[in-house]
Amino acid sequence: MKKLLSLLLVLLISVSVFAGGSQEAASASSAAEPEWVSKGTPLADVRVRQALRYAIDMDTIVDTLFEGMAQTAVSLTSPGDWLADGLNEYEYNPELAKQLLEEAGWPKDYTLDVVYYYSDQQTVDLMAIIQQYWAAVGVKSSFRKLEGDLTSQLWIPPADMVNGPSEVKWDIAYAAIAALSESEFYDRFESTATNNSSIPYDAKLDELVQATRASADTEVQKAAFKELQKYISDNMLVIPLYHQIAFVYTSDRLDMKGNAVGNDQYSYEKNILDWTIDSPDGMMYTNCGPMEFYQAPNVNPGQFPYQEFLFDKLVNADASLNPTGGMLAESYEVSPDGMQIVFNLRDDVTWHDGEPFTADDVTFTIEFYLKSPGLNAVALNTFRAIKGAAAYADGTAESVEGVTVDGNTVTVTFERIDPNALLTFSQWPILPEHLLGSVNPVTAQQNEFWQHPIGTGPFKVSETVLGNYAILDRYEGYYRTGTGNIQRIFMFASNENDANLIKNAESGQIDYAFSKNVTDTQGIELLDNMTVHPVNIRYTRLFFVNEFPHPANIK
Repeated sequence: MKKLLSLLLVLLISVSVFAGGSQEAASASSAAEPEWVSKGTPLADVRVRQALRYAIDMDTIVDTLFEGMAQTAVSLTSPGDWLADGLNEYEYNPELAKQLLEEAGWPKDYTLDVVYYYSDQQTVDLMAIIQQYWAAVGVKSSFRKLEGDLTSQLWIPPADMVNGPSEVKWDIAYAAIAALSESEFYDRFESTATNNSSIPYDAKLDELVQATRASADTEVQKAAFKELQKYISDNMLVIPLYHQIAFVYTSDRLDMKGNAVGNDQYSYEKNILDWTIDSPDGMMYTNCGPMEFYQAPNVNPGQFPYQEFLFDKLVNADASLNPTGGMLAESYEVSPDGMQIVFNLRDDVTWHDGEPFTADDVTFTIEFYLKSPGLNAVALNTFRAIKGAAAYADGTAESVEGVTVDGNTVTVTFERIDPNALLTFSQWPILPEHLLGSVNPVTAQQNEFWQHPIGTGPFKVSETVLGNYAILDRYEGYYRTGTGNIQRIFMFASNENDANLIKNAESGQIDYAFSKNVTDTQGIELLDNMTVHPVNIRYTRLFFVNEFPHPANIK
């Protein structure tokens, strides 16, 4: 906090010094009319957008306001193998910011209208700091918090995507994007996107976005996303600020046998059956157990650990969420054109009640998700891309034409390429037809199945006291045996913001946990029996910059 107060004091001094010379600059002879005037907003000039980023010392903000528990962003993509090399980092350079603003003909009487929708103190402090940084280079700004229907205030595109005017009433919007796939970051840049409210039609940009969907090959996708990142960065179409970091906590009783930690909001191969715990009964303690029910995976397929422990998927993913090999599918093949996936299922899998897992369960699950409410956008795009999915979803077909079964083989045929198909099949688990086949997908969460779910995963439900705790037992009928000794998992009931996490860790009753709460991390770092593992996740805070004329300025 002392660092933060010092930062604000320095900024206030620099603003007052700069302001002393602003009158002289304003009285200088005016140059020719700036190029952006015909477009109705100074934000249409790339130099202005770049200047706004050069004016912010994000590294110092991360070190002070966030106490090092975040990462300065140079792209929407977080650090890792999807991030493009050689991007302009826009390091803090207020003199360059002033120069760019001067070259662009920045109107010194213009006040940026900046909106945000978070109410936490950290956000309020961040907005105040950035306001001072911009003032220090001669940019006036006014910040206000949005209330009510955020979609209508933030993401409505203009009727005319070339000239506007804007349908939203702001110049700059502070927001966040949490993504499972890279496409969730970048699909919104296309001129036809239903949530593109700030970036005018750009043929080159549309071409680059579409290229990210042209192949099911992960390496081809990475190359396309990197080209897109460079274009967005060079033109500062949005202003990335920082990446939120998540944290995995492990106790000194737990040995994960070298397995990587990753983003536990989603599922990835942990090889938990190989882990060992220094416990006479083989009990491992964790959090995020069921509150009112075991949450169905429609919206959040891996947000709670029981979803991963109880249910297997067709395909595995690594800690970076890249699809790797088979899971319930012993193997799979993607056609060269990406329009078909053949899953060869294992023949040694049973549900926790002893019933055999079959190819019909796969067909049932795909059809179940197609009619489930609130399905995550990544999965929704995958399932809707399957041949005949629309006819099944609207009730004009009794089954999905593009899903066929031949013995232990399931073939999924698409009407269009979905680059995230394998990712979807690595996250959304297969569900039991014999237990859910007669259940309405729309109201399935209320079904008694989610009080005591039956899956195909390495652990099964043993005991549940909803809102208190749940105990999972190792499933002896699982198709893998593993080399570890974890026999039981005790889960304290909580949502992802676990108010009792530090208390339970202090009492030795947390062996593995996940959190995005920096306060948790600061407390657990003080415990000798715990280790904190920072994890890069696809969660980026940024400014959207409206290149369409602000309605208040239209005459």
